[in-house]
Amino acid sequence: MPKEENLVKKEENLIKENWIKEKGIREYEHILNIFERLNKYIKEGDAAKIKELSNLTIHSASIYQDRDSISIAVVIYALSKIIERPKYKEYAEWPEFYNSIIKDIEICYTALKQKDFDTFRAHLESIALSANKLSGHLKDYIEQVFRKARINKGSRVYEHGVSFGQTANVLGITLWELAEYVGQTGISNVPLTVTKPISERIKIVRKLFE
Repeated sequence: MPKEENLVKKEENLIKENWIKEKGIREYEHILNIFERLNKYIKEGDAAKIKELSNLTIHSASIYQDRDSISIAVVIYALSKIIERPKYKEYAEWPEFYNSIIKDIEICYTALKQKDFDTFRAHLESIALSANKLSGHLKDYIEQVFRKARINKGSRVYEHGVSFGQTANVLGITLWELAEYVGQTGISNVPLTVTKPISERIKIVRKLFE
């Protein structure tokens, strides 16, 4: 095998080892199971079960607070809100949009099984940016759902003591949007110097998915 191919192979293996090492094999299997079920429920259009899956992402989002865990939580929660709104299906662009989401989820699931985390992240991001493929009112509606999901989750991440800048960067929102939402909800009054136990942090994050 050529030297260049050996280097690429080693780099790919390192990515796999680091991803699993960071989260642990159980967490990897947990996320894989979530996407296996999401792959099924999205095709069935079952908003209730998709929302249940979003609840299963709470542990990861509250413990790790990394880009992957938070993005998974935001995307699945946003999808549940989109699927539960029947008016979206009245738009001409809906079938193409819906099919593209299904395809991206299928690829995410396959990539996870193969431990191809770069492809997984790319198609998870594709779902998050799916409104870019749309136009008119449907585009506006879908963008709003994802935007509100990011800001809402961002406020809760900030509540757990992560800085404004880091929170905004991970969620892909502006500091102004986050500061405005935090100001409206009074989260800025939360004492950030006290580190809550993991069990309490999970309970707090669970509230935002209820």
